[in-house]
Amino acid sequence: MKEQIMNFLKSKNAWFWLATALFVALLAFVLHDCAYALAAIIPVTSGRIISGTPLTTEITRGHSKDLLMNEIDKRITKVRPMSTPIDQLSRYAGARKSGSMVVDYYSVDVKPTKATLSETYTEPASGSATTAAQKVQITTSNNDIFEVSETILVQGVKGYESDGKTQSKADLVLYISSKEETGELNVYAINGKTIGSITGCVPTIEQGTTLIRMGRAATELDVQTAQFEALPVKDQNYCQIFKMQIEQSTFQKIANKEVEWEFSDSEEAAIYDMRLGMEKTFMFGVKSRIYDSKKKEEVSLTGGIWWQAGKEYTFDPEKELTQEDLIDIAKEAFTGNGGNKRKILIGGSDFIGRINKLDVNKIVSADEDFVKWGIDFSEIRSKFGRLFILYSEVFDECGMSDYGFIFDPEFLSKWSHVPFDRQVLDLKGAGVRNTDAVVLTEASCLTLRYPAAHMRIIPKNA
Repeated sequence: MKEQIMNFLKSKNAWFWLATALFVALLAFVLHDCAYALAAIIPVTSGRIISGTPLTTEITRGHSKDLLMNEIDKRITKVRPMSTPIDQLSRYAGARKSGSMVVDYYSVDVKPTKATLSETYTEPASGSATTAAQKVQITTSNNDIFEVSETILVQGVKGYESDGKTQSKADLVLYISSKEETGELNVYAINGKTIGSITGCVPTIEQGTTLIRMGRAATELDVQTAQFEALPVKDQNYCQIFKMQIEQSTFQKIANKEVEWEFSDSEEAAIYDMRLGMEKTFMFGVKSRIYDSKKKEEVSLTGGIWWQAGKEYTFDPEKELTQEDLIDIAKEAFTGNGGNKRKILIGGSDFIGRINKLDVNKIVSADEDFVKWGIDFSEIRSKFGRLFILYSEVFDECGMSDYGFIFDPEFLSKWSHVPFDRQVLDLKGAGVRNTDAVVLTEASCLTLRYPAAHMRIIPKNA
């Protein structure tokens, strides 16, 4: 066999067939690279010359991969995302398609867990106590949240041991036996006070004392209890039409320039300006409809998420923010709602500066910066949840540098009636102007579900 192979290689036919095979392989390579049999890519000093075939996007990407631009909606998430965190997050999450400029949505909050005592209840004197002191009537700032058979924790008012004389470490607990038609609560004291010879009396409770709703306590024969239902409440927002037009004359385009500045550079700057304006509107806009008498059309204005938040926390701007204040902010943001344990805190330069002055590692854990949703965040961990912190220049520009806003990104929804679109205008063909023109358009709005999961932070007396 070996001798036969050697004899074949020595023959003239062998070299012919080898040359033929090499030529076929080379031809196949050329055909594959050019996409068409008759195409030719001619290398020159700079660039490529295409001959024998139409210029296609496939050929363009193969020989000049950066020449073709991506879709504008992909580029928009790369244009200074740190300056527009709300708009950036809404784009990463994706927009819901809205078939109308009016968006109706439903939200539901958890039932409030606490209220305050509206009027001081004063216990009777030792010599005048009767069994009436065992069951007393109280009224709160929100009687509707309390139901019969529920228990109430009276915050800051101590209860008593079984002897009724020794004050215990536990707070006073009340039991609701009935409710008046006008809403007042008739309550018993679970760990009440002995006054004179009367045991189980309700001790004095000052006006403004916090009453915390706890679990229900049924009897052995109880089959039913007060009903509890939850219904979502309908709310509404308007989509706003955001537009930006970029235009340059033909003479401007062909003029020599000292530095490279093309139409695409102007377009990028316009996108940033458009996003910055949208960010302010998405944050602080007021929902309304007005009639433009000149255009003879109605203008829809979208409402900002700042006003949609269900909670508000105030701090004293005359005092330095303490670590205890930061814990209180986290407590208020993460408790009493159905939100997640990871939320975003954005704020102006003065408010973020207050946080930066704190040595948060003593009480809460502070991590290094990390990137999420295309944005660089700093993270602070507390026992209540995690806060992703970011400075937002929009607050400064709106005169709110000492304000902050905590929101749950899971409950931030973007509605888009017209998705972000880039339209080229043929002003030359229409005989309007000798310019190149592009219009950027989006009709959208933002909504917050579960209002109690989001919180405004404002200085007192603001």
